[in-house]
Amino acid sequence: MMGEDTLTEPILASRLNSMASRPDLWNGNLDIIGRIRRAGTVPGLGAVDLNFPQHVDGVGEDAIRAVLTESGLQVSAMNLRFERRFSAGAFTNPDPGIRNEAIQLTIEAGLYGSRLGARHLIVWPAYDGYDYPFQVDYRALHRHAVEGFAAVADALPDVLVSLEYKPLEPRRFYVAHDMATSLLLVRDTGLENVGVTLDVAHSLMAGENPAQAASRALSEKRLFGLHLNDGYGRADDGLLVGSIHPLNTLELMYELRRGDYQEHIYFDTFPVNEDPVEEATRNVAAVRRLWNAVSRIDEEVLADAKARHDAFAALDAVQREEVRSPS
Repeated sequence: MMGEDTLTEPILASRLNSMASRPDLWNGNLDIIGRIRRAGTVPGLGAVDLNFPQHVDGVGEDAIRAVLTESGLQVSAMNLRFERRFSAGAFTNPDPGIRNEAIQLTIEAGLYGSRLGARHLIVWPAYDGYDYPFQVDYRALHRHAVEGFAAVADALPDVLVSLEYKPLEPRRFYVAHDMATSLLLVRDTGLENVGVTLDVAHSLMAGENPAQAASRALSEKRLFGLHLNDGYGRADDGLLVGSIHPLNTLELMYELRRGDYQEHIYFDTFPVNEDPVEEATRNVAAVRRLWNAVSRIDEEVLADAKARHDAFAALDAVQREEVRSPS
C-alpha cells in the first residue's frame, strides 16, 4: 500500500475571481476584500492565489494582510496576468522596451507576493505566441521567452517562478504549448527556481494525459504548481474537479503522491450558475477523497499490472477504490 503517512495533504487554494459569481448568494461586497472573506467560509480551504496587478490595484497591502488573517487564509501564489498593452507579446514582444517592462512587472509581482508570504510566482504568458505562418522567428521567440523567465528568476532567487502553459487562446499558438515545450524552455534558463505549473484543463486542451505530464515534470523536480479543474478538452472549461475525468484525476493524484509533490493545489474553476462556495467545498471534498483513495491502492498489485502492461489488472487495482464523480 502507498501508506497514509507517505505525504501530507497539500494546502488547497481557490480562485478568487470565482468568488465573484452568484452575488445574490453573498450578503456583502465582492471586491477583492469581500472575495477573500467569501473564500474563507469554505471548509478545508487554506489559501488563495492573487492575480497581479488586477487584484491589488487600489488596495493597500495592510488591508489584504488583515483580511487574510481574519479569514484564516494564506497567499499561496501570485498569478501574473498581463494586460492588453502586451497583446503583441510580453517576454516575446518585438520591442525590447516592452519586453523589459514585462520583466519588471513580473519581478514586482514576485516581490509583492513575497511580502505577503507567498514563495511562488506563476506566469501565464497570455500573449507570448503568434497567429499566422511566417509571423515570427521561432528561434527568437523561444530565446526571448527564456531570457524573460531567466531575468525574473535571477532577480527573485528565493521565489519559485513557474510557466503556466496553454496550447491556445487568446493566441493561436504559444511559445510553450504543452509540458514538453515548457520543460525545454525551463531547462534552457539554466536556473533551478524556474519550473512549470500544470493546469488540468490546459493539459487536456493540449491533448495530454495530465498524469503523464505531471510525472514528467516531477521526475525533473520542475512541477511547481497545479491548477486543478476539469473539462472536455476543447476549451478552458474550468469545471468541478473530477466531474468529467474522475479516473484520470485519480491517476494524477497517484502521480503527485508518488512524485512527492510538496506544493499547493489551486482550484482554477469557473462557476457561473453554481454557488461558488459550494463548488469550492465540493472541490475540497473531491481532492481529499481521491488523495486518500490513492493511499489505499495495493502498490505491489498495481506495479505488477504495469510491468505487464495489463490494462484490466491495473484498472481492477484502482477501481476497487470506487472511483466516481465527486458528489
